[in-house]
Amino acid sequence: MAWVVLVVAGVLETVWAVALEGSRGFSRPVPSLVFVVALAFSMGGLAYAMRSIPLGTGYAVWVGIGAIGTALYGMVALGDAATAARVTCLLLILSGVVGLKVLH
Repeated sequence: MAWVVLVVAGVLETVWAVALEGSRGFSRPVPSLVFVVALAFSMGGLAYAMRSIPLGTGYAVWVGIGAIGTALYGMVALGDAATAARVTCLLLILSGVVGLKVLH
């Protein structure tokens, strides 16, 4: 169960990062509220998962999922460059996240 919660918390990291950008410096109330709620649940999920997953593994997986999700969102929805080099780097992060799970 801890791994499922950790993955959801990582996805919520993407949600709060996107909401933070959309809040435009906390000047827009709805994205600002989404940011606060997603951040609280993301951190709470990470804290729960780290009850049974080692700190380094849990944090690296959480950050990796959030980084990959945020970068993909930027590429798909915001028109960020999707070069071969960027996609390769994201695949390397993904392989690290999977490796940490497999080696746990």
